[in-house]
Amino acid sequence: MKLTEKAAYLKGLADGLEYDKTTKEGKLIAALIDLTEALADKVEGLDHDLEELNDYVEELDEDLGEVEEFLDDEGNDEECDGDCDDCDYADECDYADETYEVECPACGEKICFDESVDPSHLTCPACGEEFSCDSADEENK
Repeated sequence: MKLTEKAAYLKGLADGLEYDKTTKEGKLIAALIDLTEALADKVEGLDHDLEELNDYVEELDEDLGEVEEFLDDEGNDEECDGDCDDCDYADECDYADETYEVECPACGEKICFDESVDPSHLTCPACGEEFSCDSADEENK
């Protein structure tokens, strides 16, 4: 039984007793019954709002989980951009032990690359300058 139904039941019981609403005690009982009805209505409204909010939070949680999964998948598929100093995944990088680090002769930016990149045809990701680095083996990290 809902609170509003219980409040209506109490009001019906009180009305069935045919108490005198003009006496001090009758006025008190009538006021308490009105208060009970008002509180029951308010609680029922809050329960409804809470259910809606819980449903919404569950939807947000599911959506956030999908976003996190997408971002995790994207992060794992990313190629090294050649800037290991600023890389958020430097500690987790699969190429950390197999990379070479050189300095761009045009802008001085440090560039990291692995053995799959031809060191004679490097492009700086910071300034776009193309340059050659034949001594990459000597600068191995």
